[in-house]
Amino acid sequence: MSPQGEKHFSQRIGLLRAMVLGANDGIISTACLILGVAAADATGHAILVAGTAGLVAGAASMAIGEYVSVSSQRDSEQADIQKETWELENTPDRELAELTGIYQAKGLSHKLAREVAEELTAHDALSTHLAEELGISRHNLARPLQAAVSSATAFSIGAGIPLLASSLANDASRIWVTIVTVFAALLGLGVGSARFGGAHPARPVLRILLGGGAAMAFTMAIGSLFGATVG
Repeated sequence: MSPQGEKHFSQRIGLLRAMVLGANDGIISTACLILGVAAADATGHAILVAGTAGLVAGAASMAIGEYVSVSSQRDSEQADIQKETWELENTPDRELAELTGIYQAKGLSHKLAREVAEELTAHDALSTHLAEELGISRHNLARPLQAAVSSATAFSIGAGIPLLASSLANDASRIWVTIVTVFAALLGLGVGSARFGGAHPARPVLRILLGGGAAMAFTMAIGSLFGATVG
């Protein structure tokens, strides 16, 4: 929430990205794995094992990838904070002039920009310089563990949808039940993410449905090819 108490959609973008990416990957990758194996005429048990393995491996991969990525971001942020702290302690006049220049570039007169820079420097010099120069808030740094857990959880939930659908269906209807369930899940994900992010749902929904459909069609074709070759 902003200092004025207003909610802005851009403030949610980090969490939204991690959750949507994780859920989308979970749904599509697991569905593709299940459909590819099913198209190759595998048994129901083999399909369940493949889907479960895909869920576990995918969740672990998402967690590790997010943790490493966000940890690198946090390391960079902390390095910038240390650098800015040193500059404020050793070259305060230069930093004040730099901050004044930033406010002048935003349209303030030199006099007013100087007054604002001095006022904010006296209040909290480090936070002001981090925000204005680097776009960093030292009270809201990247959280690697939170990102890892969020991504892994979202992936697992997403992957569980096609896995559950395929395990409950019989051999004759497994492929179509999985496809319909996946499209319904992707539709819900597209609408939900659009509303959460404050965007119109039409474009996100179309993107996610087309992408998911293409991925499933491709893996089914590969599975059918291998099934026919082996058969």
